[in-house]
Amino acid sequence: MTTLQSVPALGTHPASGSLPSRAETRDQLSRATYDLLVIGGGILGISTAWHAAQSGLRVALVDAGDFAGATSSASSKLLHGGLRYLQTGAVKLVAENHFERRAVSREVAPHLANPLTFYLPVYKGGPHGAAKLGAGVFAYSALSAFGDGVGHVISPAKAQRDVPELRTDDLKAVAVYRDDQMNDARMALMTVRAAVDAGAVVLNHAAVTGLRFTRGRVTGAELKDSTDGTEFGVDARLVLNATGPWVDHLRKMEDPNAAPSIRLSKGAHLVLKRTRPWRAALATPIDKYRITFALPWEDMLLLGTTDEEYEGDPADVAVTEADTAQILDEAAFSIKDQQLSRDLITYSFAGLRVLPGGPGDTSKAKRETVVTEGRGRMLSVAGGKWTTFRHIGRTVMNKLAALPGHPLAEDMEPMNRLPRKLPLPGIANPNAVAHRLLIDGPAPGPRMAPDTARHLATHYGSLAFDIARLANENPELAERVHPDAPEIWAQVAYARDHEWAETADDVLRRRTTLTIRGLATDDVREGVEKLLADRD
Repeated sequence: MTTLQSVPALGTHPASGSLPSRAETRDQLSRATYDLLVIGGGILGISTAWHAAQSGLRVALVDAGDFAGATSSASSKLLHGGLRYLQTGAVKLVAENHFERRAVSREVAPHLANPLTFYLPVYKGGPHGAAKLGAGVFAYSALSAFGDGVGHVISPAKAQRDVPELRTDDLKAVAVYRDDQMNDARMALMTVRAAVDAGAVVLNHAAVTGLRFTRGRVTGAELKDSTDGTEFGVDARLVLNATGPWVDHLRKMEDPNAAPSIRLSKGAHLVLKRTRPWRAALATPIDKYRITFALPWEDMLLLGTTDEEYEGDPADVAVTEADTAQILDEAAFSIKDQQLSRDLITYSFAGLRVLPGGPGDTSKAKRETVVTEGRGRMLSVAGGKWTTFRHIGRTVMNKLAALPGHPLAEDMEPMNRLPRKLPLPGIANPNAVAHRLLIDGPAPGPRMAPDTARHLATHYGSLAFDIARLANENPELAERVHPDAPEIWAQVAYARDHEWAETADDVLRRRTTLTIRGLATDDVREGVEKLLADRD
């Protein structure tokens, strides 16, 4: 690994496009009164901040940790219509999900999403027959207006050519459908950038220590910057609690007697090295309602997920030995043993789904968004699906416009007057970006490696040219972070100066996937921490 010398912060003044310092941002947050303070930097809060800023409101967004630092970067990395919802007859929901999926993957963020073929194996004695699954995938594709082809059934031999580790014992047929895949952390981060481009002021690693009240109404929050301990506050006409699994914790700050409004379901995943290339994903029915996924993602194999009620501290959620055993056992229904060796596991992660409060099996619960108003007039929003993050943002904004007394309505543009499919920053054809990166390298120096060019194009879109420019200006930043990975040090400097990265985990777990792929070695972490410390 290259040993980096001291590399100064690149473009440290606002005129060059870098971020203001944390002190400057805290000062800005402290001095103004915002129309809307969003507490919670998961995708739900981020999307709301984006839509609110688009509508003309003065918006602030804060999070106790990193943006997408919890559940929003612990998903199955899918943009999907929800095939299992057909089982419960939720036809309209599937159609709506398909609309949002296709909008994001085709028009809003084609540089951050890619189509993925799914195989549903039908085994002798399984919970569903070939005819039923064949009809199901046909109906599923019909609800997407056949925009991704027609769901159909193929032979086991044909499926095994695309998924070499597919178990064929007692395999009768394979149903085929298509959805989309993404890097959830980067999708969230680009939505933060979109919110800031629209005028929002954002700060991560800033925890709420208390709420501000004016005549019984919640009118702001007290915060503490976890990077240096600085305490400050933010005033706002309206406060939105979008803290995900912590939503009831903040509601109790508003009203100590607030009754629980949600319940939590843990979803665990394993990440493994692939023994051979996969050209499709597996979606294997476990029972009448549950499906286990095996997804080729970031040159790895992502397995999961579990679905069980969780009653502990959200901060303590983790993958247990029981989770690991369950995921591997369920994957073994359709995957050969050699691909499921524990030696191949590079990482595991767990997230918490936020579900409406009430009884029943969490695996059957609807992933719906719940918006409530507390005694102090603070709005709390929780639940929903990653796929519909734009729809959730619009839903919350419509709720804001309809509040009694219409406190914000006069200052905001109605949602139906705003562009429905506004693209995220960096939108571009990744193939074209990768091609340009390969042919436009520095004349006297070496060309960019093809795997690095492809990686930058599919994680940054046209913003990849800014990273390439940093690498061209400083040869040290053109070196690989790890010899077995396409990432280069320019991405770390870029994350520091343009993507709110404060810690090594911000960079290695969310700005990149080096941790997930088992490549965040001590040397790599030390190099990242050194580069982060070099900010002015």
